Amino acid sequence: MATEHVDPDDTFEFADGLTVNRLGFGGMRVTGEDVIGRPEDERAAKSVIRRAVDLGVDFVDTADSYGPGVSERLIGEALGTDDGVVVASKAGLLRNRDGDWIPHGDPDFLKNQVLCSLDRLGVDAIDLYQLHRPDPDADFEASVHAFAEMKDAGQIDRVGLSNVTVEQLEAATEVVEIATVQNRYDVGNRDEEDVLRACESHGVGFIPWGPMYAVEEDEVAEVLEAVAADHATDATPRQIALAWLLDHSEVTLPIPGTSSVDHLESNVAASRLELTDDDVARLDGIDPQT
Repeated sequence: MATEHVDPDDTFEFADGLTVNRLGFGGMRVTGEDVIGRPEDERAAKSVIRRAVDLGVDFVDTADSYGPGVSERLIGEALGTDDGVVVASKAGLLRNRDGDWIPHGDPDFLKNQVLCSLDRLGVDAIDLYQLHRPDPDADFEASVHAFAEMKDAGQIDRVGLSNVTVEQLEAATEVVEIATVQNRYDVGNRDEEDVLRACESHGVGFIPWGPMYAVEEDEVAEVLEAVAADHATDATPRQIALAWLLDHSEVTLPIPGTSSVDHLESNVAASRLELTDDDVARLDGIDPQT
């Protein structure tokens, strides 16, 4: 498919009226290998971020643990004071040189991390700040309360969650208004379908992380390739996978990440793909939900 802008008619509206284009950009891949350290070419990484915005992407997701700190800094430098872009970040995971992701939900730690995120992003308030993962060694509601206090302090505008259950979402909504949930979800792995449906019922945005994680698995790839081959446009299997996410629910906000402008442009073009009922039926059949 030729390079096109994000479909401007396919948007999501948050409870407070803020509207974003549903296809966003994930900032995990603009870091070094294993999401540790700087990328080989920081200028090229920032050019990918700016190209995304040029193509109409106005929702960018990152985390303090990507680098750690590297992704937030590069996004802050690339976007500057561009008020037209909604930037989401996350806190609640520690990193080490082995590449481990270690939950750390202590409220004091989270309140420290938002100060770091504000500095790296170069903003007075973060549009959306998310608890990256519940910490089994910390009280979940206490972690959420920390985010509520950040919001009350004017450090963040909206609170999100990541890697949570329906029960945890329900508990969090008793503490503070939840704008988004970010869980793993893709055309080949719909284990979090119940969380997606809960988000729909609450009017909460659902950010499916890892939207491409399953596309090369044998059974998934076979169907994606068949649908792409039958499609009226010159679509790729990866574009079909993204188009399915956008078609599957009006609250999904896919954030495919990449360090390549070519891959970025291909992802953006997927926002304009239209799937037939037969396409959807075949794709749903990869991981049918009962």
